[in-house]
Amino acid sequence: MTATVKSTSNTDVWLVVPLYNEAAVISEVIRDALSTFPKIVCVDDGSSDDSAALAEEAGAVIVRHPINLGQGAALQTGFDYALTDPSMRYVVTFDSDGQHRPEDALAMVERLRREPLDVVLGSRFLDGRTKPGFLKRIVLKLAVVFTNITTGVRLTDAHNGLRALNRTALDAVVIQQNRMAHASEIVALIGRAKLRFAEHPVHIVYTDYSRAKGQSLWNSVNILVDIVMK
Repeated sequence: MTATVKSTSNTDVWLVVPLYNEAAVISEVIRDALSTFPKIVCVDDGSSDDSAALAEEAGAVIVRHPINLGQGAALQTGFDYALTDPSMRYVVTFDSDGQHRPEDALAMVERLRREPLDVVLGSRFLDGRTKPGFLKRIVLKLAVVFTNITTGVRLTDAHNGLRALNRTALDAVVIQQNRMAHASEIVALIGRAKLRFAEHPVHIVYTDYSRAKGQSLWNSVNILVDIVMK
């Protein structure tokens, strides 16, 4: 996993990385992303392994939750941290398991720089690069239908964790849902605040590791149940 885009700029961007028990891959994820984004904050959400120490050694800033609160809570903690930096103009939410690519994140930030947008949301369904599997695709599409109906914001991929937001959007997106329902909540907040948004095609890299760590079909079903019951 090697980024093809390298940059010494992007000092006005923070990568926010929720982190929970990813010791096997987090060093590589951080080192890879640092070649494009020099500011990375990992929110260690109560990991029981060496994830936080490895991420810090690789070059990330670490903020810790003493117990596991969930990905939504970790993202909000990361947002709060990024907002303390007066030079921050953009934040990217970026997964810790290696399934997101820094070059996609960079392309999304560049759209925020040049287009009248507040949020750019990654979508794995705008091109054919991502291969989620037949059943997983069905579950994700059902989540899209539900989110589109309940939020009024029409998307092609409602549960993609790769997002780029400007500072205006970050002030409006205050996450209350700690666990996986936060993804639908973010979409709802975008609609409620009338933020300018667009989707961007991204390649989600499904590996044996990422599938085992939570990208399985059952996890997708749990996401669907979570957003329906929220």
